Amino acid sequence: MIEHFQQLNRRKLLQGSASTIGVAALASLLGRDATAGNGGSDSASPHFAPRAKRIVYLFQSGGPSHLELLDYKPKLQQLHGSELPDSIRHGQRLTGMTSGQTSFPVIASKFGFRQCGEAGAWLSELLPHTARVMDDVCLIRSMHTEAINHDPAITLIQTGSQQPGRPSLGAWVSYGLGSEADDLPAFTVLISHGSGNDANQGLLERLWGSGFLPSSHQGVKLRSSGDPVLYLADPPGIDRSFRRQMLDGLARLNQQQLESSGNQEIATRIAQYEMAFRMQQSVPELIDLSSESASTFELYGDESKTPGTFAANCLLTRRMLERGVRFVQLYHRGWDQHGGLATNMPKQCRDIDQPQAALIRDLKQRGLLEDTLIIWGGEFGRTVYGQGGVKADYGRDHHGRCYSMWLAGGGIRGGHVHGETDDYGYNIVRDPVHIHDLNATVLHCLGLDHRRLTFRQQGRDYRLTDVHGDVLHSVLS
Repeated sequence: MIEHFQQLNRRKLLQGSASTIGVAALASLLGRDATAGNGGSDSASPHFAPRAKRIVYLFQSGGPSHLELLDYKPKLQQLHGSELPDSIRHGQRLTGMTSGQTSFPVIASKFGFRQCGEAGAWLSELLPHTARVMDDVCLIRSMHTEAINHDPAITLIQTGSQQPGRPSLGAWVSYGLGSEADDLPAFTVLISHGSGNDANQGLLERLWGSGFLPSSHQGVKLRSSGDPVLYLADPPGIDRSFRRQMLDGLARLNQQQLESSGNQEIATRIAQYEMAFRMQQSVPELIDLSSESASTFELYGDESKTPGTFAANCLLTRRMLERGVRFVQLYHRGWDQHGGLATNMPKQCRDIDQPQAALIRDLKQRGLLEDTLIIWGGEFGRTVYGQGGVKADYGRDHHGRCYSMWLAGGGIRGGHVHGETDDYGYNIVRDPVHIHDLNATVLHCLGLDHRRLTFRQQGRDYRLTDVHGDVLHSVLS
């Protein structure tokens, strides 16, 4: 009795109370009409029939210029060097990099555009391989965001908020649908460094974090050198059977603590230890490309044999999808081109063009594209005016008022162009699409209602789209 009262301290009391409240909240949550995706467990299910089962997000970090790649503006050739009219700029908030400029000269793209596919969509000459699969692609030319600097902009598009701390899109998908893989994480992350000079734009791990969701839903980053996942390999002197014994003993200790404290994060820890044990066999097999045919390497390009390249990561993505991974996030760095755009843009495009087209073709021939949604884009676009004036090797500043992204695969209307910008590629004139609209549409393709996929945190039901977002039914097939 004395020992019992000695242990009943303030911390124990709060832990026990939190457990009781948590159980009551869980019962209330499960009593609703599936508002939380059934808790995000492996038994979770969509709210309605999905068109896509999995996601590939080809994120181009730094903000690729829509004017050089996806949004053809032929009148800029006539306007090149002229001053951007105030009637077009509308006093737009500028970054600190161009706010001191006294002149804002219009810069026409150095690169040409060509029509491609049966629909005849215009695409940059820098993307010849992508041009061959444009009939599978829905091009959105009217994206917009209110963020003008990298960190808040990339945080917004990845988590639905400019403020850090929210769960990432991949974590929400894992929470809402669970995993189809027993020996690989539901959500994985791959990072490649672009061939352009400026490839140092920061990527913080919170961008694929779980925020306030259980930590089992965070993304697992696979490294391109050394162990793919840190501490995955057993230390010298530890064989697999001994490792199994250690984990069994640790699981018993964690289970005792779970029963006494009710802290559900301990249950997550137990599950993660087990996943790590299974990954010791599954990950080496995953990254071993020796079974891939010569024709596959030819499809993705020579760089697909070099670990860490965008091409190699696209090939790994296909292998992960085949093994049941729910969400694969590829970050390709190097698109923050304030200067030297004309030199660096072709290098960046050579990095991505053939592999991303190969991924679409590869998934299609394997019957996976119809239920795999591919997303391509960055955190914002670039200004039509030149940073630092008119130069041969010009640069462009950040521009969130309009930019372009594309979707392909599960549930998406191929060969379609959504939205339109003005002749300057500076303002949206038809069918605007906000970040929240995009995320609502992505969840819809997965059979998830973005208004019902919620998690109660600090007395409020949070969701990826906050209190905004409309599904873009016109881009759906």
